[in-house]
Amino acid sequence: MNAIAAVEPDTSRRHGLVLRDVSLQHGDGPDLVRALDEVNLTVAPGEFTAVVGPSGAGKSSLLAVAGGLTRPTAGTVLVAGHDLTAGGQRARAALRREHIGFVFQSGNLLPALTARDQVRLPLQFASGGRRGRRDPRDLLAEVGMAEKADRRPHQLSGGERQRVGIARALVTEPRLLLVDEPTAALDRARSHEVVRLLAREAKQRRVAVVMVTHDHDVLEHCDTVYEMVDGRLSRHG
Repeated sequence: MNAIAAVEPDTSRRHGLVLRDVSLQHGDGPDLVRALDEVNLTVAPGEFTAVVGPSGAGKSSLLAVAGGLTRPTAGTVLVAGHDLTAGGQRARAALRREHIGFVFQSGNLLPALTARDQVRLPLQFASGGRRGRRDPRDLLAEVGMAEKADRRPHQLSGGERQRVGIARALVTEPRLLLVDEPTAALDRARSHEVVRLLAREAKQRRVAVVMVTHDHDVLEHCDTVYEMVDGRLSRHG
């Protein structure tokens, strides 16, 4: 079986993301690297969780495993009640399209597309059952970008590009939103602006949000903060 079936219906309702004893190893023998070491994490719908830690601690590996981009060496990853570790590559890709949104550094926008077309783009790849649930125009208005819908990335500030990236990630109504260093290229004011927006969307849309960041100044907007060191995850503070 290559398809990913839903498991534990109660988990699907209660949790956006569940990681159970998840490990990720690279190499073997003296070259063995434990990128993730028996990580456990639960993020409920509407919860905004941050993960901090030094470079090389495993934060990017955590996002890759949670988003179905990398299969863990051991453990279970559930997204909206679906076992992400059970199916093949095509099934994981389908689940990503249906249930997971990604926000990258600096928005990661396509240079040739307007803000409106950036947000429309994921709808071309979504299945018919979920396509069109969010109107790109409404989403751009929601993130304060309605008046700049026809502008291309080079005509937008860093904070504006991040807002478009957030709208693009939300257009397919994901259950899980994975955010990678959204404030890396922003000043302090814009950093708080973007993270407040993420917190608001998590609450209003009941989306489980996991944000990896080095920016401790914005942690006040998060519900839960974890620290990752040497592949191990623990509550921060």
